Formats: sequence, C-alpha cells, structure tokens
Amino acid sequence: MDDEACRLYLRPLGLTAPEQALPGARRLAGGWLCFDRCEAVLRAESAVERRVLSLADLDGWAVRLPDRVQPSCRLWLDRLTAERRPILGFSLDRPRLMGIVNLTPDSFSDGGRYLDADRAVAHGMELARAGADIVDIGAESTRPGAMAVAPEAQIARVVPVIARLAGQGIVVSIDTRSAAVMAAALAAGARLVNDVSGLGHDPRALPVVREAMGRDAGVAVVLMHMRGEPATMNRAPVYGDPALDVFDELAERLQLCVDGGLDRSRILVDPGIGFAKRMEHGAAVARALSLLHGLGCGVLAGFSRKGLVRRWSDQTEPGDRLPGSLAAALSAFEQGVQVLRVHDVRETAQARDVWETLRMR
Repeated sequence: MDDEACRLYLRPLGLTAPEQALPGARRLAGGWLCFDRCEAVLRAESAVERRVLSLADLDGWAVRLPDRVQPSCRLWLDRLTAERRPILGFSLDRPRLMGIVNLTPDSFSDGGRYLDADRAVAHGMELARAGADIVDIGAESTRPGAMAVAPEAQIARVVPVIARLAGQGIVVSIDTRSAAVMAAALAAGARLVNDVSGLGHDPRALPVVREAMGRDAGVAVVLMHMRGEPATMNRAPVYGDPALDVFDELAERLQLCVDGGLDRSRILVDPGIGFAKRMEHGAAVARALSLLHGLGCGVLAGFSRKGLVRRWSDQTEPGDRLPGSLAAALSAFEQGVQVLRVHDVRETAQARDVWETLRMR
C-alpha cells in the first residue's frame, strides 16, 4: 500500500494449546492459547490489503511500513500477548461463564418467566450452582425492536434480586444503560456493569462507574458495541468491513472511557453479536473475534439463543437453539474469548469442560 493514510490490524491465527505450539509462538492474552502467525491488515479509505505472516516474519515486514504505522505493530503485539489481570476475583486463564436472568416481560427468549423476585433469585442461584461465574441481571429488554423501560421500573425489579443474590456471595452483574439503575444496583451489591451502549447512552453512566471503581477495587464494566437504539438498530445497518468497523468503534469507545478515568484492566469488551448487525455482519465479526484481543482487555461475547443462531441453523424457537449456541460458544473459546454470556449454563459448562479436556490437555 502506498503512503496513503492507513491503519494496521493484527488478527492472531494458528491458535492452539501451548504444548502443541510451534517454536516462536506467543501466548494470547496470557490465556489458554498460543498463536504463531497473524493476518496483517492494512486499511486505507480506498483499499484493504491482507496477508498472513508468521511472527518470525512480522518484524521484517513491519519495517517496510510507513513510518507512522510501524509503532502500531509493536503496540498490537504487546496488547495481544499481555497477560490479562484477574477481574471480579477470577482469573482469565480459562473460559468463564456469565448466566442470564431477565426480569423482563418481553425478552426474546425467556420474557416474563422471572418477573417474580423469588423465581428470579432461585434461578440465579441455580445458574451459579451450574457453573456461572457471574449472574447478569437485567430489567430492560434490548432485543431488536424493544422499547425503553423507565429507570424507576428497572430499579424496582432488580434491586431486591441483586441484594439477595449478592448476599449469597454470588458475583452479580447489572445489565442496563441507565446510570440511575447502575448506581442503585452497585449499592445493592452488583460488581459488574454490563452496558450494551458502552456507557454511551446516559451521560452520567461513565461518572457513576468511575466513582464506583474508585470506591471498590472489585468493580468492573462491560463495554458492548451497538449503533443506535434497540428499537431501530437492526433496520439498515451498513458496514464497510464488519470486523474492522466493530474493532474501530469499540476502540474509540474504550479510549473515551480510559480517558474518562476507567482502568483498562477492569474493562471487558463485547462485539455485540446481534446488535445493529445482520446475519452476514455477525458472521464476519464472529469469525474474527481474536482480533478484539488487540484492544488489551478481556473479551466477552454472547451468542446464546440469538436470532443469528436461528438464521445459521434454521431453528425458529429460542428454546431449540442450544446446539447452535454451544457450537458458537466453542468457536469463541477457540479464539480466546474469556467470558461467554449464556442462558444454558449447565450445558455450556459441560461443553467447555469436555472441550478443555480434549483440546487443551
């Protein structure tokens, strides 16, 4: 590529268990996989160039890049290989699971099932016993076409459930875009804020999370990629290159949050599968999940029972999408994704454990 302004991306390839890795391979994010080559992508406004390079050849190739691009190669490798610090009290050296409890009447999969607080608490405890490291509580559906729920209504639903689950020693996450709900949930014992808007919907969200992180070293946040609002996000999304566009937009949001006082090591990033992405967009992002390790954070992903699994497998009912959800989960583990958000915790934990035994030992 000529001297036209361009950006560099490195997507790890050749991912395998450390004991099976070739000489010169590097460990990915300090986790359970090593990589020995990368897809190097140079992207300019007018063109995209891609080539697969071994790590041994990468430095020699990089010195021929424009001067302004060369330093980014070293930054990419540093972020791809840096060990991720423990988050929420657990290490990221094996895949972790986040179980879902929707306190909503209209969620696409289980809407209305856990509106009663006692049932929601019982389900959350069941998920924790089944292997969920985190239990994610939400009271506003963000499925395509969903309408907003007032913060007061969210708080009334989630706070009693969070308080009871946290009181049992369960690590609880609050799934909300509202700063008021975040603050109430954190006060009730939640330790993770999971915001589909990446703290971009509510201008008070970032200060609330920053203040909570300052008070409690155990608080963390998930920044998810989404464009627009749930009610309209999937009407006509347009991408040049879905994986690179999602990376760039997440990188921009992440930098705003770091500049705003958040600790990068306490941030998870989520590509937002199904959010402002049609089937072809979601597939492109899912195939390139390892690219996201270049952000230098832990990666969280959610495929469970989503419409994309339906389109990939022709299963119309959410409850029939477990096999497809498990296939997507294993693909994410094969790309080093550290946290997976799922409905079916017991089944996913079993699939992960068998995969680890056969693939990683």
